[in-house]
Amino acid sequence: MDLKLLAVFDEIYKTRSVSRAGDNLGVAQSSISIALARLRRHFGDPLFVRTSDGMLPTPHATSLVAPIRQAIDLLRGITTQRAAFEPTKAQRTFRICMTDITHIVLLPALINRLRDVAPGINVEITHISGTTPKMLESGEADLAVGFMPQLEAGFYQQKLFDQRFSCVVRQNHPRIHARLSRVLFERENHVVVTAAGTGQNLVVEALAQQGARHNVTLRLPNYLGIGGLIASTDLIVTVPQRVAETLVRIADVKLLAPPFDLPAFAIKQHWHERYQQDPANRWLRSVIAELFLE
Repeated sequence: MDLKLLAVFDEIYKTRSVSRAGDNLGVAQSSISIALARLRRHFGDPLFVRTSDGMLPTPHATSLVAPIRQAIDLLRGITTQRAAFEPTKAQRTFRICMTDITHIVLLPALINRLRDVAPGINVEITHISGTTPKMLESGEADLAVGFMPQLEAGFYQQKLFDQRFSCVVRQNHPRIHARLSRVLFERENHVVVTAAGTGQNLVVEALAQQGARHNVTLRLPNYLGIGGLIASTDLIVTVPQRVAETLVRIADVKLLAPPFDLPAFAIKQHWHERYQQDPANRWLRSVIAELFLE
């Protein structure tokens, strides 16, 4: 039973005529007759009988007309329905998987934008991990944002910006002033953040290829407190450019160009194919993209 058969039943009931039902539906009379035959077989009843007053319904057809019209309305509602998302009225929580870099660079701007355009939206942040692909696939997470080469295959992605590396030291460093030379870079002690998505493997590989000495005396699992640490010691940290700019704003540190050629990498947002057309997910992706376009 499909919508076309139900529409034929309803039109014959209203017009009391096979030919007029066909005209109103834009269907040949022969097709209406075939549809009526299918209806009769399905219900085991003549449904409509030819009389001097036209095709009159049988008692069974009369009992069917109300539920069939309800079914028509329901099916039409389903087939014409389009999913929509109204951010100004929405009450929901988005879960976003982020690297430390994205946490520092994106999150403040995102929260401020959401407060302006979607006050009912909440955000839950979780770190990128081995379970992130499964979370995106299941819908447990809406997006993953950061430097994540492991998510390249099987997921949609959008590049937000390219990122290069900068070195950061304290403002009154006793030996490093306006320029960081190769000699100073190799002589001084370094701190490295080992969290996923920092791009540190790119730095290590580039320094090794260029035969540079990298005297790492401290390794940290994340960027928590890194600004205060650098401002209070003589350590050097090599971090993505936007992280370096953030540290300059919040701590007594300065940004310097590395004395080596370090590669750039792309920060992207990733999502699963299941949510490519989901209105809420599309809206969230557009908000994040607009923040970086600005």
